[in-house]
Formats: sequence, C-alpha cells, structure tokens
Amino acid sequence: MIIQVFSIINGMIYSIDSIREQFPVLMQEPLNSKRFAFLDNTATTQKPLEVIETMNRFYKEHYSSVKRGVYRLSEKTTQAYEQARREVAHFIRAADENEIIFTRGTTESINLVAWSYGRRFLKENDEILISALEHHANIVPWQLIAEERQAKLRVIPMDDEGNLLLDTLVDLIKPGVTKIFSITHMSNSIGTVNPIAEIIKRVRELSPDTKILIDAAQSICHLEIDVQKLDCDFLAFSAHKMYGPTGVGVLYGKSAVLESMPPWHGGGEMISQVTFEKTTYAAPPARFEAGTPPIAEVIGLGATIQWLNKVGLDVIKKHEHEITEYALQSLQKIPEVRFVGTPQQRGPLISFTLKGIHPHDAAMILDEENIAVRSGHHCAQPVMDRLGVPATLRASFGVYTQKWEVDRLVESLLRAIRLFKN
Repeated sequence: MIIQVFSIINGMIYSIDSIREQFPVLMQEPLNSKRFAFLDNTATTQKPLEVIETMNRFYKEHYSSVKRGVYRLSEKTTQAYEQARREVAHFIRAADENEIIFTRGTTESINLVAWSYGRRFLKENDEILISALEHHANIVPWQLIAEERQAKLRVIPMDDEGNLLLDTLVDLIKPGVTKIFSITHMSNSIGTVNPIAEIIKRVRELSPDTKILIDAAQSICHLEIDVQKLDCDFLAFSAHKMYGPTGVGVLYGKSAVLESMPPWHGGGEMISQVTFEKTTYAAPPARFEAGTPPIAEVIGLGATIQWLNKVGLDVIKKHEHEITEYALQSLQKIPEVRFVGTPQQRGPLISFTLKGIHPHDAAMILDEENIAVRSGHHCAQPVMDRLGVPATLRASFGVYTQKWEVDRLVESLLRAIRLFKN
C-alpha cells in the first residue's frame, strides 16, 4: 500500500493510514474479507480514541456535577467543562467565551433562537427568511414560531444545480420587516457550500437590523469559521458531526443579542434569585443552560477541538477535496449514475441516483459489501422536491476517507446494477 503523507503534527509525519488508525470503529475486523468503508460522514462522524479516552477518564477519575460543589472532584470537572467553552470560543474566533452556549445539538440551538429571540421580538406580519437548501431543523422551528407569532416565512429559491438565486435577496429582504435570516453554510443533502460571507454582507447592506443565524452543522469541521469576521448574530453546530460525541452542540450568539433574550428552559443554574413571587435570571450563557448539562459530552467536545487543531482544518479540507474529486471522476464513469445537485462550490459529499434502482435497495446491497452510505431524503424534502427526486444515495467523506473506499463503492454499485438487470 502506498502511504500518502497527510500532515506534520508536533514534528511527526502522519499518513492517512495513521489518522484512520486513531478511529476504533474503522479498524474492526473485515466482514467476509471486506474492510469497512464508512461513507456516511454527513450524518455523523466516527470518534478518535483521544476523545473516547478523555470522556472515559472523566467517568473513571473525577465524575461529578459542575458549578455546584466546592469539593475537589467538582472543581476539577468544572474546570474541564469551562475549558471546553474556551476551546469552542477560540475555535470559531468568538469575542468572548460567554458567547458560547452548550445545547444538545444544532437542532436545539436553532430552536433556542426561534423560541427565545423569536417569541420576544417577532410580531404579526414580520418575516423570517430561510433558503431552499435547508435541513428540516432549519425549517420547522421557524414555521412553528411564525405560526404562533403570525409572522411569515420567506424562502430564497435555488436553480436546477443547487445554487441559491442570491439576486432575489433584493426583493426578499425588507428593512424593519425581515427580523430573522437563518441559512445553512453547507447543504447536507447535495453539498452546496453557500458563499456565506458574501450573503451576510448583502443582508447587512439591505437590512442592518436583521438578525442572522448560520447553520454550521455541516461546515464546522471542514471550513475555518470566524464569527467576528462573518458578522453573524448566531452560529449553530453539533459535536457529533465533527468527530465528537452525540448529545452536545453549540449556539454562539453575540453578547448584546443574548442579553436581550429571555430563557427558554427554566430550572437550576439559569437563575440569579428565585422566590415564589418572582425569579430573576442569570447572565448568558448560564441563562440558557438550565439543569445538569451533558458534562462528559462537553468535555469530549473540548478534546475533539484540540484534536482537530492538531490535525489542522486546512489539511483536512485539502484531503477531503482530493477525495471528493476522485469520487466524482470515478462515479462519472458509471452510465447509470445521475448526480443530484452540481453546485458551483461543493463540500465533501455527493448525492446521486442509479437508473432503475431505488436508493434504499442500492444502499442495502452496499451494506452487504460492508459499505455505509445514506439513502433517503436526508431530512431535506423540499430540496428533493425541487430537484424532482424522492430520495438519493449520498456518499460523504471525512478526514479518514481513503481512495480504496471510493473504489469499493464503485465496484459495489456496478454489482447492484448487474443484479437488477438480471
């Protein structure tokens, strides 16, 4: 096997193989002599041993709750928990660690903004703007709050290739009316990478007071993000899509905006003082972190960011681009393959169909070959409807993806085609 140099970390040369070896799930025994090819990284990512061991050490060595104890274990756990907040703030270049709120994931982060900011500031006939590329998690919360507040939901349309028609912003953005603009950075269904800096600049010029939320669930471990340079009001992402644990996510919010928002969950820790007559609330981020948090998962997120920093997002981006281009060229050689979405800028995923074969059937055959891909509408039914397909196969790539996995995918798709022809 040819070893490709991948990165230099702490003076040591790393190869793709050595990166892959850090992920226990990927090193499992072959199934019927076929190595495991994991090509569903858009749905979730595998976890490096470093993250797993960090979480295990917490449970084995200093498990306790945070912020509520003065004993040694609690103090150590609180320090690790808050260190993770600082890691996140530095990772996305936030101005202050108190702009970082821990949630259960991207979905909860978006819901928090919808039900806190939206309920406080939206009124009848105000408008919320999203795009035609959104995941259901960036559609449904806005529909719910719009219905409650009698506001209106507007949508930026897209073309047949999956690119947003950004010239429509002039008509869609209305000063004093468009209160919230929420948009994905990278589409989970077809891979479109939106020119987010350009979009935010246009929105700011058209309506300076519109609050902007970026869904960074798919971009957070592929592209460098600087929230201050972007000038977004909110940014949401999940740990499990960036080689971290499930059950924890992040909402970044500008300090002044967070201060203006009421809590959306009530309970312990988010209060300043409680009486039976009245409760006053803590300052952010505590105001939005009611109850005992997912402590192990937050500490695991901190370890994940440290791991990503060691590898380097620039290195990851370069590797994933090479793999994606290799996969596009390889899949183009199969006459039965039809790509769904051919965006101007693509992230590390490819959505496609096979002529005469339902995506679910193809995915089952790939599973027999020990290959994991996703089939379905990918929680993006409006995208599928716009492009005229009920479902697609989706192959998505990560830091550990190797070319032999793409080769195995192509071979197995050809097997599926032969089976359905007979």
